[in-house]
Amino acid sequence: MNKDTEKIQRFGNILVDGFHYLALFIIGATIVWSAAYEYLEMMSKGYAALKDILLLFIYLELGAMIGIYFKTHRLPVQFLIFIAITALSRHLVIDVQHVSDSFHLYLLLSISVSILLLSGALFVLSMTSKKYGRPEDDPAND
Repeated sequence: MNKDTEKIQRFGNILVDGFHYLALFIIGATIVWSAAYEYLEMMSKGYAALKDILLLFIYLELGAMIGIYFKTHRLPVQFLIFIAITALSRHLVIDVQHVSDSFHLYLLLSISVSILLLSGALFVLSMTSKKYGRPEDDPAND
């Protein structure tokens, strides 16, 4: 590559990294803002219901995922699965009660099977990472 192409490549990389960090900061700030709003709503009610606590766990997992992404520049799939399991559990505990009786059993079963499948995926991911390692453990990828 000639010098001009290298300069353009470096400038493009700087722009992409800048956009990347700006977007992560905005997403992180949005998560904090939303979690703070929900917490203030709980405080104004005077108590926290189970659905509120589970929602705070979702915010916590999203924040942890953003933090790990800032530090490692990699997105662990496990965190996405944890968030999905928490969201499905919240839906199972809170929203299934309000569904009509004829559809209730099928919804209950489908959510339970989904949680089971996601848990199995977590198990497979953890076993393969122990046996084969994870990409973030390889110093050559940095």
